[in-house]
Amino acid sequence: MTALKGTCHCKKLSWTLTGDPGSITACNCTLCRRYGTLWAYDYENERIRINGPSQVYTRTDGAQPSLEIHFCPTCGCVLCWRGLKPQKDGRRRIAVNVRLAEPEAVADLLIDHFDGLTTFEDLPRDGRCVKDLWF
Repeated sequence: MTALKGTCHCKKLSWTLTGDPGSITACNCTLCRRYGTLWAYDYENERIRINGPSQVYTRTDGAQPSLEIHFCPTCGCVLCWRGLKPQKDGRRRIAVNVRLAEPEAVADLLIDHFDGLTTFEDLPRDGRCVKDLWF
């Protein structure tokens, strides 16, 4: 089984995603567009594992905060977001920032665009891959 790996700049914090990451999400919400993140999703301690000590920022811009952002306390890289509450089945949603992976490992993964700013809906796929958004 293949695994993608990503590390912060100082390498004190890392993630591993085992198996097919599927398509990657680019979101335009007030937070994601500022961070410039690209997300791969799964569940905490299932296909995604986080290693190292992180700092946490909890979104407080909504009536009911639903996620927290984990970043490196040394170099500041955004590692992942994590759901604040487990789902009904007890699993906790998590997404890792694929911009922390080596470019060749994620270059050909398709991008899905999500309008987290206004409609909170998926946008039509335009065929772009991660390599199309690196620069």
